[in-house]
Amino acid sequence: MTRGMHILTVVGARPQFIKATALSRAIRDAPGDNISETIIHTGQHFDENMSGSFFKELDIPTPKYNLGIASVSHGAMTGRMLESIEEILQKEQPDLLLVYGDTNSTLAGALAASKLHIPVAHIEAGLRSFNNIMPEEVNRTLTDKISSLLFCPTTTSVQNLLNEGIVNGVYNVGDVMYDISLYYRDKAKEQIELSDFNVESNKYSLCTIHRAETTSNLSTLSGVLEAIRTIAFDQPVVLPLHPRTRQLINSQKKEKWLQGITVIEPVSYLEMQRLEMSANLILTDSGGIQKEAFFHGVPCITMRSETEWVETVELGWNQIVGTAPTTILQAYQNVKAITPRQTEFPYGTGQSATQILSIIQEYL
Repeated sequence: MTRGMHILTVVGARPQFIKATALSRAIRDAPGDNISETIIHTGQHFDENMSGSFFKELDIPTPKYNLGIASVSHGAMTGRMLESIEEILQKEQPDLLLVYGDTNSTLAGALAASKLHIPVAHIEAGLRSFNNIMPEEVNRTLTDKISSLLFCPTTTSVQNLLNEGIVNGVYNVGDVMYDISLYYRDKAKEQIELSDFNVESNKYSLCTIHRAETTSNLSTLSGVLEAIRTIAFDQPVVLPLHPRTRQLINSQKKEKWLQGITVIEPVSYLEMQRLEMSANLILTDSGGIQKEAFFHGVPCITMRSETEWVETVELGWNQIVGTAPTTILQAYQNVKAITPRQTEFPYGTGQSATQILSIIQEYL
C-alpha cells in the first residue's frame, strides 16, 4: 500500500489555530486519501476560550499532541518546544512541517524540522515590522531563512524576502485569514446578536488591548485607557478584556481606568467577527485585527508604532499612532475626515488555502 503525504502542523496560539482552519479544511476536502495532517499544539498561549467549544465552533481538528509549554522565558520556551517537537517528528516521520506566523512555536517547529532535514512551509512568510526588539520579528525572520516553501500574503512580503536575498520557493498566495473571514462572515451574522452586547450596528467602537508592551507597562496602559475613556464619552466603546490585564488593573486598585468603557469577557472567534463587522471604528494593538478591520471595511486605529500590514495604511483604512493619548484622540478625530480607497484589495481572492495545498502537493 502506497503511503500518502503526511503533513505535521505546529501551532501554539489562538490566532494560529484560526489561520490553520482554512488549510486543515482544504486537506480534509482534498479528493482521495493521499494526504493527511497531524496537529501539534505547543500550549504557548493559554487562553480560556481555547476549549472544546472553540474547536467545535471553527471545526478545527483536535490536536494529536498538546505539549503544555507556557509561562516560561522566551529561551526556555523555545528550547523545550524544540526538544519535544523533535521527538514527535522522529516518531511521525512527516513529509513536511507546516508553521504559521511568528510565535516561539513557529521558530521551534521550523528549527526542529530543519535539523532533521524535513522541509518547512511557512504561512505568512515575508512579513516585517523592521523592529528587532519584537520577539515576533526575530522569529519570523529566522523561520523564513530555513523554510523551503514561503507562502506570502502580499506583494510587499514577497519584496521583503527579495530584499533579503530569499527568492527560491516564494509564492504570493494571498492571506488565509481572508479565506476564513469570508467563510465565517455569514455564520457570525446569523448566530451572534449585537443585542447580547447592548450595542447597535455602526454606533460603537470596538477596542482590543493585548500586547505585552502595552499591558505590562502601567504608564502605557493608563494612557491608552485614558484615550479610550474619552472616546467612550462620544460613543460606546466595547472592550473584551483579557483576564491578565483585568487582574493587573485590579491589583493596582485602578478600576477607575475602566469607567465608562463597556468591558466584556473575552469573546469567541464568531463573536469577535460580529463585533468587528458591525463597529464604525476599531482600536487595537493586534496585527490580525488590523487586517480583519480592513476585510470588513471598518476604519482602524492601531495603537503601536509600526505595522506589518502596510497595505491597510497605504489604502487609508488604518492609522498607526502609538500609545500616547493625544495621538490616539487626534486619530479618532481624523477618522471622520478620511475617505479610504475602495479600489484595491491586496490580500488575494479568498482561495489562499487551495493554492497553498496545490503547491505543497506539487512540491512533495
